[in-house]
Amino acid sequence: MRRRLLIGLTAASVLVTATACGSSGGSGASGSDASSGGTTEVKVGLIPIVDVAPLYLGEKKGFFSERGLKLSISSAQGGAAIVPGVASGQFEFGFSNTTSLLIAQSNGVPVKGVATGNASTGVEGEDFAAITVKGDSPIKSAKDLEGKKVAVNTLKNTMELGVRASVTKSGGDPDKVDFVEMTFDQMPAALDGGQIDAAMVVEPALATIKGQGGREIASSMVDIAPDLTISLYFTSTQYAQKNPEVVKKFQEATAESLAYADSHPDEVREIVTTYTKIPPAVLEQVTLPKWPTDPNRASIEQLVKLGEEGDLFKQTPDLDKLLP
Repeated sequence: MRRRLLIGLTAASVLVTATACGSSGGSGASGSDASSGGTTEVKVGLIPIVDVAPLYLGEKKGFFSERGLKLSISSAQGGAAIVPGVASGQFEFGFSNTTSLLIAQSNGVPVKGVATGNASTGVEGEDFAAITVKGDSPIKSAKDLEGKKVAVNTLKNTMELGVRASVTKSGGDPDKVDFVEMTFDQMPAALDGGQIDAAMVVEPALATIKGQGGREIASSMVDIAPDLTISLYFTSTQYAQKNPEVVKKFQEATAESLAYADSHPDEVREIVTTYTKIPPAVLEQVTLPKWPTDPNRASIEQLVKLGEEGDLFKQTPDLDKLLP
């Protein structure tokens, strides 16, 4: 949660504002059964990052059309736009990082997860997200970040929670870290120029930093929880109630798309070039996330725990209502 995630991962990864409002009613989406021979067009809000490659790949492979669905994809800069867009009916489905959806639900936003978005690789030193420093930095571990300026793409969200988890794991005090907000694509230059001491990045910024001589000191998504569910595809609770068959078809097509993407990395890299501006040479160096078909509930429970410790929620999120 690409720039990554990026938002790009961000995924990735922005605070959502509470929005009161329900979703679209009606028969679904653009509701074009008559004009498209029984096909239902659904509007999907996505971030133009590597994480959402399975949906583009699944659309190309016909996984959605086989189930009578046509995707009308709109690009957004992040979950802050997508979450209220889904809640208000602008989109039938959307993509956002898990933390933002937890925050949204705790604020009373009527969101409902329908499928996994992406997940950490679960492998230390081989993940698509990491805390990075310059090659000649004296910082050797996350504990050394105390008193240092660390960039995250959004304060009080997944990346900050990850840094805090790594600092705590290494015996440090995360409250002593000076967090600064910065977009992922700005971080490589800021790190190289000395404006920040460390950067919590995702791909492709991670590959860029490594290319300029930087190094990883912690795999923060792995430190939060093994195989962390980073993001989810979601809809509004009202749309899910009124259009259960459409939601079921979207879930099935997305699950097939996720499984296909997870086992065809070369096709993933190829499809990413069709909707992002990531140079092919950089894309070849990018570590891809995992795309499991089911969310890892235990990892999301850990996110809830960390979020509560950081006062991210107005009330404890209800995972039974949020998760697919």
